[in-house]
Amino acid sequence: MPGCQLYLITPPGPLAPAAVASDLAAALDRTPIAALLVLPESAGPAADDLARLVAAVRPVAQDRGVAVLIDGDPELARRTGCDGVHTCPDGPRVADCRRIVGPDAAVGYSCRNSRHGAFVAGEDGADYILFGHRSMDAQARAETLELLAWWAEAMALPSVALGPDDPATLKAFAQSGADFVIVGPSVWSHPDGPSAGLIAAASAVQETVVPRHDEPGSS
Repeated sequence: MPGCQLYLITPPGPLAPAAVASDLAAALDRTPIAALLVLPESAGPAADDLARLVAAVRPVAQDRGVAVLIDGDPELARRTGCDGVHTCPDGPRVADCRRIVGPDAAVGYSCRNSRHGAFVAGEDGADYILFGHRSMDAQARAETLELLAWWAEAMALPSVALGPDDPATLKAFAQSGADFVIVGPSVWSHPDGPSAGLIAAASAVQETVVPRHDEPGSS
């Protein structure tokens, strides 16, 4: 089976940027991942809290060959030297993100399991399409697996799978044809620390995480 890579999201916060960066460094030194998505909810309420978090984690990730994307803020992604931005139907349009971050940055899009939305985002220049939801029932899980398999068969554009990051779901996402799977809650809350959590997530996806694409958004 072709390789499926891990796409890590930052933990719920607000947390001290230095502590997140330290945990991230320790985890990435043991387990390779493709990308890190910095979530606004990981930062504090102040206007510059997200920028401080990005400043702390971006060099840690990029120095280890990990792409760093920001959720929903293309301007901040451009200003802070990140590798791209992720958006959704409620966020900036794909075309606007592309205009802001430039042609060489990655733009990802959450289609919320809309086939039409996935197609439109791809036509507008998205570099990957995210299927799934952070929380899902059995019906949504089955729908997401079906969509991932269909996309892998029909389209060359990479797919990202989002859902509960328990081992069984991660394995199912990988087997369905997802190029990347989102992990986060199980990593940051692992009783033995984020390093052990990331190793466990990688093991659930496949014994060895073999790249199929350089990073979300590569072509």
